[in-house]
Amino acid sequence: MDCDLYPDVAAAGSLAALLERTAAGLGIALAVTPRAPGSLTAARIASSTPDREPLSVYIDEAPRRRFGIAGRSGSNQLIGGGTTDLAAVVRAGVAWGAGRSLREMAAELPFECAVEFADALAQGAAAVVDLQWRHVREHAARTEDFPEFTDLVEAAHAEPRLRRLSVYLSHWTVAFSSCTDFPFRDEVAVTPSPNGPYYVRDNPLYNSPGKEPLSRVLAEAPSAAEAVALAAGHLPADLGPAVLGRGLDDD
Repeated sequence: MDCDLYPDVAAAGSLAALLERTAAGLGIALAVTPRAPGSLTAARIASSTPDREPLSVYIDEAPRRRFGIAGRSGSNQLIGGGTTDLAAVVRAGVAWGAGRSLREMAAELPFECAVEFADALAQGAAAVVDLQWRHVREHAARTEDFPEFTDLVEAAHAEPRLRRLSVYLSHWTVAFSSCTDFPFRDEVAVTPSPNGPYYVRDNPLYNSPGKEPLSRVLAEAPSAAEAVALAAGHLPADLGPAVLGRGLDDD
């Protein structure tokens, strides 16, 4: 920590202590803990909202004074950004922990809020899946130098059995899950390669505890359409649309 940039943190002894002191000066009772035992530069502000983890606060590594925050729900970061205003950090911690809407927080505080995702989350699994697909398709449309990837995403979206599953990307692999949040319950995935082939994979990326960490190649296909057909055929016959939340290990 650069004590010239953060003399107040140094004087308080830690970021957690400074946040408590700042909150007290505002007449606010705030439950703050170091993010890790003994941490001087990162803290967590408690949340009383069940689906919101404690708000992470940290000293930025940039060569300027800045306090960063990150608010997560499961694997999804819903609020983030930074400010030089510690009072704004305190107000963000209070609003986040109390369950204030992201739209209200975005209007009142100098932080980025994933309002679009929060709106979809409030509507249910189908809305979250639709939003995930939209983001993946927008990313694929911008990937002009890898047409095989773009073709794969569009072919998968055209397949109803895959389109109703949660979709996410990792190193160009397109993975399909029957739940919307990490740890995902991966059902199948497809990896494109330049000029082909396409590899259909099982147990592909984020695996549940106890499963093998390496994926298996189930099949190869020369085209995106054929790979998608093989991937859809691999799905259990009784598999329904993706459900909201995290996967659980039943094995």
